[in-house]
Amino acid sequence: MERIGAHSHIRGLGLDEQLNPAHIGQGLVGQLEARKAAGLLVKMIQSGKLAGRAVLIAGQPGTGKTALAMAMAQALGPDTPFTKITASEVFSLGMSKTEALTQALRRSIGVKIHEETDIIEGEVVELQIDRPLSSQSSEITHSGKLTLKTTEMETVYDLGVKMIKSLQKEKVTSGDVITIDKATGKITKLGRSFARSRDFDATGSNIRFVQTPDGELQRRKEVVHVVSIHEIDVINSRQQGFLALFSGDTGEIKSEVREQIDIKVAEWREEGKAELVPGVLFIDEVHMLDIECFSFINKAIESDLAPILIMASNRGITNIRGTKYKAPHGLPLDLLDRLLIVTTKPYSEKEVDEILRIRCEEEDIAVTKSARALLTRIGMETSLRYAMYLITSSALVCAKRSGTEVDVEDIKRTYALFSDVKRSTQTLAEFHGEYMFSAIEDTQRTDSQQQADSDPMQAVVPAES
Repeated sequence: MERIGAHSHIRGLGLDEQLNPAHIGQGLVGQLEARKAAGLLVKMIQSGKLAGRAVLIAGQPGTGKTALAMAMAQALGPDTPFTKITASEVFSLGMSKTEALTQALRRSIGVKIHEETDIIEGEVVELQIDRPLSSQSSEITHSGKLTLKTTEMETVYDLGVKMIKSLQKEKVTSGDVITIDKATGKITKLGRSFARSRDFDATGSNIRFVQTPDGELQRRKEVVHVVSIHEIDVINSRQQGFLALFSGDTGEIKSEVREQIDIKVAEWREEGKAELVPGVLFIDEVHMLDIECFSFINKAIESDLAPILIMASNRGITNIRGTKYKAPHGLPLDLLDRLLIVTTKPYSEKEVDEILRIRCEEEDIAVTKSARALLTRIGMETSLRYAMYLITSSALVCAKRSGTEVDVEDIKRTYALFSDVKRSTQTLAEFHGEYMFSAIEDTQRTDSQQQADSDPMQAVVPAES
């Protein structure tokens, strides 16, 4: 079962080679200027020219800020570390705020470690496993022989119990091209030899054919491991070592451990054994951080081991958390001065219609044109998120009546069942006296609250009798 998320339809930024955005591309709709700016940022990150910098994506709610950050993660590819957190997570974890931010920052910095290892690579000519005739013994010992060849030589190897189990686990047979790591004994099946392409058992669609290796069977090969600095911190600060990564709660890590690791990583870089891969840390709802966190971020982005920091905020001029001062987006002015700001704009009616169409395709739900037009109108008069939520619930109502396409009546039904923000506010204004701890009096209702009493969908959805 494939889980469909709010941004699972995002495949990238939808840009061409000249960074010109298509109006609809790779799951994104509109926001042409913001997407082009994001494309420039991606190029700068990939070229290493944006390390230790910070970016703010600012815009109204529902204008695609998180979607833009997810598209940047897709464009950067799997080799670039990308960490996503919400600002409120910093306060909910069982550690200090600065420790939570430090772990998030170091989780976004990759270390590409180069090391050489001895391997055996060749084509399997024959695999012979000798099994004992008696199976009554509790410890059954196996032995065998493995014949490997290249284009220039052929060698027979004696096999032990561990190697036999590894070969059986990988389902290695004659004609396969394999590699064996001499240090760990790990076996990797590269594919099947072209010389066996005419065999009757090599006709599957998932069979990959490769050339028989040339030269010596034993050779040295460079292996690249990519880990984050935070993973190195955890391994060196816990007694269980690598297994600590799977426990979930890593706890606070001493600064002395981090300093030693930074020194070791610097030594690896000087010796050419490792290189840094600056990743991206995305902090959503960044206005929820307080003044202490902002002060820490100001200092952290100046460090040599700093990732690219991307933040998102939907606030206007509001209080900086932890102070009585107001500032744009709820961020201190000295931090704003260090940021590149990308602005998103509200979607037009045509763009909302296209986004809803893409979401219907992603969720594999058939919707009639009139129903999608109604969803578009709801999205314009309430919010895009609310209209998107109605798609799945309307599909369930449609399935209940054994329909094949979601129609207007299905959307009307779900619209009557689930309230949006405006109708919920109207209900609170009408029945505030019956709620607990209500501070609103009938004589103090503002003009804006009285205007909210009118249902924006009254002309579309008839009142139920």
